Amino acid sequence: MNVSTPKDRPRADRVGVIDVGGGLRGAFGAGVLDRCLDEGVSFDVCLGVSAGSGNMVAYLAGQRGRNRLFYTEYPQRKEYMSVRNLVTKGSYLDLDYVYSVLSNSDGEYPLDYDALLANPAALVVVATDALAGKAVYFRKADLRRDDFGILKASSGIPVVCRPCRWEGGTYFDGGIADPVPLARAFAEGCARVVVVLTRPRSYLRSFKRDRFAYRMLRRRFPRAAEALRGRAARYNLGVARALELEREGRALVVAPDDCCGADTLTRDPARLERLYEKGYEAARAVPAFARGA
Repeated sequence: MNVSTPKDRPRADRVGVIDVGGGLRGAFGAGVLDRCLDEGVSFDVCLGVSAGSGNMVAYLAGQRGRNRLFYTEYPQRKEYMSVRNLVTKGSYLDLDYVYSVLSNSDGEYPLDYDALLANPAALVVVATDALAGKAVYFRKADLRRDDFGILKASSGIPVVCRPCRWEGGTYFDGGIADPVPLARAFAEGCARVVVVLTRPRSYLRSFKRDRFAYRMLRRRFPRAAEALRGRAARYNLGVARALELEREGRALVVAPDDCCGADTLTRDPARLERLYEKGYEAARAVPAFARGA
Protein backbone atom coordinates (compact mmCIF):
# COMPACT_ATOMS: atom_id res chain seq x y z
CA MET A 1 0.00 0.00 0.00
CA ASN A 2 1.40 3.36 -1.03
CA VAL A 3 0.82 5.78 1.84
CA SER A 4 2.48 9.18 1.70
CA THR A 5 5.12 9.96 4.29
CA PRO A 6 5.63 13.11 6.36
CA LYS A 7 8.45 14.15 4.01
CA ASP A 8 6.30 14.25 0.89
CA ARG A 9 2.89 15.18 2.26
CA PRO A 10 1.88 18.83 1.71
CA ARG A 11 1.75 20.80 4.97
CA ALA A 12 -1.89 21.70 4.31
CA ASP A 13 -2.73 17.99 4.46
CA ARG A 14 -0.74 17.00 7.54
CA VAL A 15 -2.23 14.02 9.36
CA GLY A 16 -1.88 13.38 13.08
CA VAL A 17 -2.66 10.50 15.39
CA ILE A 18 -3.64 10.68 19.06
CA ASP A 19 -3.50 7.68 21.40
CA VAL A 20 -5.33 8.66 24.59
CA GLY A 21 -3.98 5.74 26.61
CA GLY A 22 -5.91 4.28 29.51
CA GLY A 23 -3.56 2.05 31.48
CA LEU A 24 -3.65 -1.58 30.38
CA ARG A 25 -6.57 -0.81 28.06
CA GLY A 26 -3.83 0.72 25.93
CA ALA A 27 -3.57 -2.76 24.41
CA PHE A 28 -6.26 -1.55 22.00
CA GLY A 29 -4.03 1.29 20.80
CA ALA A 30 -1.12 -1.14 20.48
CA GLY A 31 -3.22 -3.16 18.02
CA VAL A 32 -4.17 -0.05 16.06
CA LEU A 33 -0.56 1.08 15.68
CA ASP A 34 0.71 -2.39 14.77
CA ARG A 35 -1.87 -2.43 11.96
CA CYS A 36 -0.53 0.96 10.85
CA LEU A 37 2.98 -0.49 10.70
CA ASP A 38 1.76 -3.49 8.72
CA GLU A 39 -0.07 -1.25 6.26
CA GLY A 40 2.78 1.23 5.88
CA VAL A 41 0.80 4.11 7.39
CA SER A 42 2.79 7.12 8.55
CA PHE A 43 1.71 10.27 10.34
CA ASP A 44 3.14 13.77 10.49
CA VAL A 45 2.44 14.31 14.20
CA CYS A 46 2.09 11.55 16.82
CA LEU A 47 0.57 12.49 20.17
CA GLY A 48 0.63 10.09 23.11
CA VAL A 49 -1.15 10.43 26.44
CA SER A 50 -0.27 8.18 29.37
CA ALA A 51 0.14 4.59 28.12
CA GLY A 52 -0.45 6.00 24.65
CA SER A 53 2.98 7.64 24.83
CA GLY A 54 4.63 4.25 25.21
CA ASN A 55 2.60 2.93 22.30
CA MET A 56 3.61 5.89 20.18
CA VAL A 57 7.38 5.68 20.64
CA ALA A 58 7.47 1.98 19.74
CA TYR A 59 5.36 2.74 16.65
CA LEU A 60 7.72 5.52 15.60
CA ALA A 61 10.69 3.19 16.15
CA GLY A 62 9.03 0.63 13.86
CA GLN A 63 9.00 -2.05 16.56
CA ARG A 64 5.94 -4.03 15.61
CA GLY A 65 4.70 -6.31 18.39
CA ARG A 66 6.74 -4.64 21.13
CA ASN A 67 3.79 -2.94 22.76
CA ARG A 68 1.76 -6.15 22.65
CA LEU A 69 4.16 -7.82 25.09
CA PHE A 70 4.05 -4.82 27.40
CA TYR A 71 0.31 -5.46 27.85
CA THR A 72 -0.11 -9.22 27.60
CA GLU A 73 3.10 -10.64 29.10
CA TYR A 74 5.15 -8.24 31.21
CA PRO A 75 2.32 -7.08 33.56
CA GLN A 76 2.23 -10.61 34.98
CA ARG A 77 5.56 -9.92 36.66
CA LYS A 78 5.72 -8.63 40.22
CA GLU A 79 8.39 -6.15 39.19
CA TYR A 80 5.88 -4.51 36.82
CA MET A 81 2.69 -4.43 38.90
CA SER A 82 2.23 -5.71 42.46
CA VAL A 83 1.29 -4.90 46.01
CA ARG A 84 4.94 -5.57 46.82
CA ASN A 85 5.86 -2.61 44.61
CA LEU A 86 3.35 -0.47 46.46
CA VAL A 87 4.80 -1.43 49.84
CA THR A 88 8.48 -1.21 48.92
CA LYS A 89 8.48 1.57 46.32
CA GLY A 90 5.28 3.51 46.88
CA SER A 91 3.98 2.64 43.40
CA TYR A 92 1.78 -0.30 42.45
CA LEU A 93 2.87 0.15 38.84
CA ASP A 94 6.65 0.54 38.63
CA LEU A 95 7.31 2.84 35.70
CA ASP A 96 11.06 2.57 36.26
CA TYR A 97 10.80 -1.14 35.50
CA VAL A 98 8.71 -0.46 32.38
CA TYR A 99 10.65 2.45 30.92
CA SER A 100 14.15 1.81 32.27
CA VAL A 101 14.83 -1.82 33.20
CA LEU A 102 12.95 -3.28 30.23
CA SER A 103 13.38 -0.43 27.75
CA ASN A 104 16.98 0.75 28.14
CA SER A 105 19.64 -0.32 25.65
CA ASP A 106 20.75 -3.13 27.98
CA GLY A 107 17.17 -4.12 28.83
CA GLU A 108 15.13 -7.16 27.92
CA TYR A 109 13.32 -5.37 25.07
CA PRO A 110 15.11 -2.09 24.31
CA LEU A 111 13.33 0.76 22.65
CA ASP A 112 15.11 1.43 19.34
CA TYR A 113 16.17 4.96 20.20
CA ASP A 114 18.06 5.57 16.96
CA ALA A 115 15.11 4.48 14.80
CA LEU A 116 12.77 6.64 16.87
CA LEU A 117 14.92 9.72 16.31
CA ALA A 118 15.34 8.94 12.61
CA ASN A 119 11.60 8.87 12.01
CA PRO A 120 10.66 12.29 10.53
CA ALA A 121 7.30 12.44 12.31
CA ALA A 122 6.94 14.84 15.24
CA LEU A 123 6.32 13.35 18.68
CA VAL A 124 4.24 15.05 21.38
CA VAL A 125 4.02 13.42 24.82
CA VAL A 126 1.38 14.86 27.15
CA ALA A 127 1.96 15.06 30.90
CA THR A 128 0.40 17.03 33.76
CA ASP A 129 2.49 19.39 35.86
CA ALA A 130 1.68 18.24 39.39
CA LEU A 131 2.22 21.69 40.93
CA ALA A 132 0.51 23.84 38.28
CA GLY A 133 -2.20 21.37 37.29
CA LYS A 134 -1.55 22.26 33.64
CA ALA A 135 -0.69 20.18 30.60
CA VAL A 136 2.96 19.93 29.55
CA TYR A 137 3.89 18.86 26.03
CA PHE A 138 7.23 17.10 25.64
CA ARG A 139 8.93 16.38 22.33
CA LYS A 140 11.60 14.08 20.91
CA ALA A 141 14.26 16.55 21.98
CA ASP A 142 13.33 15.81 25.59
CA LEU A 143 14.26 12.15 25.19
CA ARG A 144 17.76 10.88 25.91
CA ARG A 145 19.28 7.50 25.26
CA ASP A 146 18.30 5.35 28.24
CA ASP A 147 16.38 8.24 29.76
CA PHE A 148 12.70 7.97 28.92
CA GLY A 149 11.57 10.21 31.76
CA ILE A 150 8.92 11.94 29.65
CA LEU A 151 7.13 8.60 29.21
CA LYS A 152 7.14 8.07 32.96
CA ALA A 153 5.89 11.63 33.45
CA SER A 154 3.01 11.05 31.04
CA SER A 155 2.02 7.70 32.58
CA GLY A 156 2.02 8.37 36.33
CA ILE A 157 -1.51 7.46 37.41
CA PRO A 158 -2.27 9.27 40.70
CA VAL A 159 -2.25 7.04 43.80
CA VAL A 160 -1.29 4.01 41.68
CA CYS A 161 2.10 5.65 41.01
CA ARG A 162 4.23 8.13 42.86
CA PRO A 163 4.44 11.49 41.12
CA CYS A 164 7.23 11.39 38.56
CA ARG A 165 10.12 13.70 39.34
CA TRP A 166 12.21 14.42 36.29
CA GLU A 167 14.53 17.25 35.27
CA GLY A 168 13.39 19.44 38.15
CA GLY A 169 9.66 18.96 37.50
CA THR A 170 6.97 16.85 39.13
CA TYR A 171 4.39 15.19 36.92
CA PHE A 172 1.25 13.08 36.82
CA ASP A 173 -0.60 11.30 34.04
CA GLY A 174 -1.18 13.49 30.99
CA GLY A 175 -4.80 12.40 30.84
CA ILE A 176 -5.58 14.57 33.85
CA ALA A 177 -4.96 17.91 32.14
CA ASP A 178 -5.47 17.07 28.46
CA PRO A 179 -7.12 13.67 27.98
CA VAL A 180 -7.95 14.14 24.27
CA PRO A 181 -5.38 16.64 22.92
CA LEU A 182 -7.15 17.64 19.73
CA ALA A 183 -6.37 21.33 20.13
CA ARG A 184 -2.69 20.51 20.46
CA ALA A 185 -2.82 18.35 17.32
CA PHE A 186 -4.26 21.22 15.29
CA ALA A 187 -1.79 23.65 16.87
CA GLU A 188 0.95 21.34 15.56
CA GLY A 189 -0.38 21.94 12.05
CA CYS A 190 -2.56 18.88 11.54
CA ALA A 191 -5.40 19.16 9.06
CA ARG A 192 -6.85 15.77 9.96
CA VAL A 193 -6.43 13.51 12.99
CA VAL A 194 -6.90 9.85 13.86
CA VAL A 195 -8.14 9.64 17.46
CA VAL A 196 -7.56 6.30 19.19
CA LEU A 197 -9.82 5.79 22.21
CA THR A 198 -9.66 2.83 24.57
CA ARG A 199 -13.32 2.94 25.57
CA PRO A 200 -16.36 2.85 23.28
CA ARG A 201 -17.13 6.13 21.56
CA SER A 202 -20.42 6.38 23.47
CA TYR A 203 -18.70 6.14 26.88
CA LEU A 204 -19.19 9.11 29.21
CA ARG A 205 -16.63 9.51 31.97
CA SER A 206 -17.81 10.43 35.47
CA PHE A 207 -16.01 12.25 38.28
CA LYS A 208 -16.97 9.34 40.54
CA ARG A 209 -14.06 7.40 39.06
CA ASP A 210 -11.65 10.14 40.14
CA ARG A 211 -13.13 11.04 43.51
CA PHE A 212 -10.78 8.92 45.63
CA ALA A 213 -7.65 10.10 43.82
CA TYR A 214 -8.89 13.69 44.09
CA ARG A 215 -9.16 13.37 47.87
CA MET A 216 -5.69 11.83 48.09
CA LEU A 217 -4.10 14.60 46.01
CA ARG A 218 -5.78 17.77 47.20
CA ARG A 219 -3.53 18.43 50.20
CA ARG A 220 -0.09 17.97 48.57
CA PHE A 221 -1.03 18.81 44.99
CA PRO A 222 -4.14 21.02 45.13
CA ARG A 223 -3.90 22.26 41.54
CA ALA A 224 -3.45 18.76 40.15
CA ALA A 225 -6.44 17.72 42.25
CA GLU A 226 -8.54 20.50 40.74
CA ALA A 227 -7.44 19.41 37.27
CA LEU A 228 -8.49 15.88 38.18
CA ARG A 229 -11.90 17.18 39.25
CA GLY A 230 -12.42 18.50 35.73
CA ARG A 231 -10.96 15.57 33.84
CA ALA A 232 -14.24 13.77 33.17
CA ALA A 233 -15.81 16.86 31.64
CA ARG A 234 -12.73 17.51 29.49
CA TYR A 235 -12.66 13.92 28.30
CA ASN A 236 -16.34 13.94 27.39
CA LEU A 237 -16.02 17.25 25.56
CA GLY A 238 -12.91 16.01 23.76
CA VAL A 239 -14.63 12.88 22.51
CA ALA A 240 -17.71 14.86 21.49
CA ARG A 241 -15.47 17.22 19.52
CA ALA A 242 -13.68 14.29 17.87
CA LEU A 243 -17.02 12.82 16.77
CA GLU A 244 -18.08 16.20 15.39
CA LEU A 245 -14.82 16.45 13.44
CA GLU A 246 -15.36 12.92 12.17
CA ARG A 247 -18.70 13.97 10.70
CA GLU A 248 -16.86 16.83 8.98
CA GLY A 249 -14.24 14.47 7.57
CA ARG A 250 -11.44 15.99 9.66
CA ALA A 251 -11.07 13.13 12.14
CA LEU A 252 -11.32 9.37 12.29
CA VAL A 253 -12.30 7.96 15.68
CA VAL A 254 -11.03 4.44 16.30
CA ALA A 255 -12.58 2.89 19.41
CA PRO A 256 -13.49 -0.57 20.73
CA ASP A 257 -17.12 -1.65 20.74
CA ASP A 258 -16.45 -2.98 24.24
CA CYS A 259 -13.44 -3.28 26.55
CA CYS A 260 -13.45 -7.08 26.87
CA GLY A 261 -13.82 -6.70 30.63
CA ALA A 262 -10.50 -4.81 30.85
CA ASP A 263 -10.02 -1.74 32.99
CA THR A 264 -7.07 0.51 33.74
CA LEU A 265 -5.17 -2.08 35.82
CA THR A 266 -6.54 -5.34 34.38
CA ARG A 267 -3.77 -7.92 34.07
CA ASP A 268 -5.72 -10.78 32.49
CA PRO A 269 -3.67 -11.59 29.36
CA ALA A 270 -6.60 -13.19 27.53
CA ARG A 271 -8.74 -10.06 27.89
CA LEU A 272 -5.88 -7.80 26.90
CA GLU A 273 -5.06 -9.96 23.90
CA ARG A 274 -8.68 -9.70 22.73
CA LEU A 275 -8.52 -5.94 23.17
CA TYR A 276 -5.30 -5.82 21.12
CA GLU A 277 -6.99 -7.84 18.38
CA LYS A 278 -9.97 -5.47 18.44
CA GLY A 279 -7.58 -2.58 17.92
CA TYR A 280 -5.90 -4.31 15.00
CA GLU A 281 -9.25 -4.96 13.32
CA ALA A 282 -10.67 -1.50 14.09
CA ALA A 283 -7.67 0.13 12.37
CA ARG A 284 -8.76 -1.15 8.94
CA ALA A 285 -10.13 2.32 8.07
CA VAL A 286 -6.93 4.18 8.97
CA PRO A 287 -4.90 3.71 5.74
CA ALA A 288 -7.58 5.27 3.51
CA PHE A 289 -8.05 8.16 5.95
CA ALA A 290 -4.29 8.77 6.12
CA ARG A 291 -4.17 8.91 2.33
CA GLY A 292 -7.07 11.35 2.25
CA ALA A 293 -9.17 8.88 0.24
